[in-house]
Amino acid sequence: MNKAFAKLAIMAVGIGLAFPVMAADFNFKFAHSQPDSSVRHKSMLFFKEALEKESEGRISVEIFSGSQLGSEPEVMDMVKMGTVQGTRGGAFTKANKKFLIYTLPFLYDSTDAVLKAMRSDFGTHIADAAKANGYYIPATGVAGGFRVVTNNKHPINTPADVEGLKIRTPGIETIIKTFEALGASPTSIPYGEVYMALKMGVADGQENPPSNISVMKFYEAQTYLSLLNYQIHPDPLFVNLKWYEGLPDDLKTVFDKVSKEAIAWSDEHWLASEADYLKFLSDKLEVNEISAENRAKFVEKVRPVWDFYIQNGTFSEEEVNQAIEAGK
Repeated sequence: MNKAFAKLAIMAVGIGLAFPVMAADFNFKFAHSQPDSSVRHKSMLFFKEALEKESEGRISVEIFSGSQLGSEPEVMDMVKMGTVQGTRGGAFTKANKKFLIYTLPFLYDSTDAVLKAMRSDFGTHIADAAKANGYYIPATGVAGGFRVVTNNKHPINTPADVEGLKIRTPGIETIIKTFEALGASPTSIPYGEVYMALKMGVADGQENPPSNISVMKFYEAQTYLSLLNYQIHPDPLFVNLKWYEGLPDDLKTVFDKVSKEAIAWSDEHWLASEADYLKFLSDKLEVNEISAENRAKFVEKVRPVWDFYIQNGTFSEEEVNQAIEAGK
């Protein structure tokens, strides 16, 4: 009997049917819209390896890239429902509209200021507001560097150059309102469909950090790149709150630690890559900087965007001041 059992076990191993010594107690299914070559994806591979190791196999991680499971808003809904346990991306207003405070145009003038604010008590205040909608956020980073604008019509130097352009924007209200204030026609197109939309002329241009423009090859359908640097985006790690609350305390500690490390890894590599990506794009597109004088014109033109959110109560003027102070 023992010999027969041993023979069956050896056969099972040989054909790949052997069971692991210990199956994971928890599975973390993570989905995002970017390709495997992106920093976001690579940082989540770092997350997967570290979490599975430090949890001693009690948490397993599955990663689905390139919008395999749906668009960013769709995946955010899946995380809320619990069919997917985690995501990162641009649909952060589904968690809480207070995240828009980070995206007020020209709020920050350096990435150091942004990261300092996100990692401060103020940043925790913003992240914790998402719990009311079923999301837990263990860490928030930045989605690349400052956002720039590309188009296939002409260089952008002043607000007047933006007027009439069909600019693809993500479904982020502050971006839409910023380009409306500048006289453009914002067009919301899912991230995975932007390349073809630019190729087919559905949009004249788009806005993104240099890394996204490079990785997604948007430059192949564009001519001009203008360094508007008007906004930088938060990149929270969204987790289904009930899933997280179901972890024992020791695994919560591990999960939080690894999450912070993965987002820090993402920030370091994403921001370090921006200069290289911009150099790459300078060989593909006609690049122009915005003078200090013209930048002031842009700032004045978009100030109503700040006022809109303060007046409608999305956040208070005090919170805006706190966001600025937290970055100093």
